[in-house]
Amino acid sequence: SCQNILLSNAPLGPQFPFTGVDDRESWPSIFYNRTCQCSGNFTGFDCGNCKFGFWGPNCTDRRLLVRRNIFDLSAPEKDKFFAYLTLAKHTISSDYVIPIGTYGQMKNGSTPMFSDINIYDLFVWIHYYVSMDALLGGSEIW
Repeated sequence: SCQNILLSNAPLGPQFPFTGVDDRESWPSIFYNRTCQCSGNFTGFDCGNCKFGFWGPNCTDRRLLVRRNIFDLSAPEKDKFFAYLTLAKHTISSDYVIPIGTYGQMKNGSTPMFSDINIYDLFVWIHYYVSMDALLGGSEIW
């Protein structure tokens, strides 16, 4: 079921004294105003995929998947793994785009600034976005 995003009105703590500067502060409402909560074994932004380890049209077929140590893979298995990484680097995501400007640079959303991205770089970008320093303007970071 999908619903409007409701954010807490609780005041922010003193650990982040730069309110209104970083788009991550109001995540996800800075870019989205609705979100979905999937039921059963479904997942994804539109609940159209199966949770990890589940398959089938109703996501009821369970398959045990074991994450293996890359150092324990045979040469053909390593080749297959690296082939999939290469494929991910050359496959544009059909589901996701990334912002290439802040919400403020997008004039509070009236001038969208998004870019297509390949699947590999999407995972790299997500890690960068959530772990980057808070940008305070100019050369200042927090």
